Amino acid sequence: MQMMNLSPHSLFRTKFLSFPYLFTTLLAFILFTVILFGYHFFFNFSQLTPFYTLHDLTQFPSQEKSNVHKVAFAVEETEERCDMFKGRWVKDVLARPLYEELECPYIQPQLTCEQHGRPDKDYRNWRWQPHGCDLPKFNASLMLETLRGKRMMLVGDSLNRGQYVSLVCLLHKLIPEDSKSEETFDSLTVFTAKEYNATIEYYWAPFLLESNSDNAIIHRVSDRIVRKGSINKHGHYWKGADIIVFNTYLWWITGSKMKVLLGSFDDKEKVIVEMPTEDAYRMAIKSMVRWVRLNMDTNKTRVFFTSMSPSHTKSKEWGGKEGGNCYNETTPIDDSTYWGSDSEKSIMQVIEEVLRKSKVPITFLNITQLSSYRKDAHTSIYKKQWNPLSQEQLANPASYADCIHWCLPGLQDTWNQLLFAKLFYP
Repeated sequence: MQMMNLSPHSLFRTKFLSFPYLFTTLLAFILFTVILFGYHFFFNFSQLTPFYTLHDLTQFPSQEKSNVHKVAFAVEETEERCDMFKGRWVKDVLARPLYEELECPYIQPQLTCEQHGRPDKDYRNWRWQPHGCDLPKFNASLMLETLRGKRMMLVGDSLNRGQYVSLVCLLHKLIPEDSKSEETFDSLTVFTAKEYNATIEYYWAPFLLESNSDNAIIHRVSDRIVRKGSINKHGHYWKGADIIVFNTYLWWITGSKMKVLLGSFDDKEKVIVEMPTEDAYRMAIKSMVRWVRLNMDTNKTRVFFTSMSPSHTKSKEWGGKEGGNCYNETTPIDDSTYWGSDSEKSIMQVIEEVLRKSKVPITFLNITQLSSYRKDAHTSIYKKQWNPLSQEQLANPASYADCIHWCLPGLQDTWNQLLFAKLFYP
């Protein structure tokens, strides 16, 4: 019989590195970790299906329960849910801003308030604090890794473009300079993270439907018209996206009626009818839901809808002077019940109604109330002016203050923090 000469080291490897020993040791370590920390960790970046706590799984239909094996993360079980959209603004100079204006070359000149002379800086230092819980910190590394090999789109008006720019600013510093680029093709702007084989895109479609305001550069028309049943005019650019964030609101607010084209913009004799704005808006949101149902696999993708972005054009509504607006405002509104007249509650009701009836999962990002408090966060007069200002305007800065768009860094970084939370902690 042949004898084997085993050294003490080889005896150690034979005895302790056997498969049963390794398996038992690994299992014991996992059990120890679970007992010690009380939560489970699962990492699977190949899916974007949201994760739920064990309590959450009892709250969703069987379709969601069947997707448990596709969970991206699991977090500590909780008995109560937190409404992250209800809370207050807390000044936090240590945690805000999340980046500096000069550090992000992707911010458009109409959003660079500091560069255009805004004297106060406090608008950058407010952190949203939900009642009863904390927002998860925005994790740029996690976001980029999740987007690896994927395509994310923000579709809508210029407020969604601001959120797109904010998201790029939150992520770009982790990407090497020679591995990122941004290009614009008419209505489509594409930020590419080559190292991750990922894109973050913005598509200009202020009504989602085809309209006479679809030109990404020249779109300021007073007589706005949308075409019924025309979402595919834009929608074919959205196909193949893994995450889509829709918004549409501002351009609908032209009065109590909206003009709707029943045929084609190419028709010589156009058939145009007037509809109550709420009915026309409902038509567009239903079209969006139908497009999602027909074009996206909701087991592998995520769809979000962002509520209306408020404006602050009537300072009397928050206790200011008659005829004033957001100009010279430097602090948030501290009245938790405040709701400005520029945010149409009837439109919010339409959104709630349509999304509640939707048979496809669309996550609602309800940013309206929390943004309503931020009269201080608009670009106001501190932006690039595309046309020369008259002497009358210069004498009265409030007359040309932009109380619709938001400075960056600023409020819209919080929108993306909420998006991040809903993506990973729904």
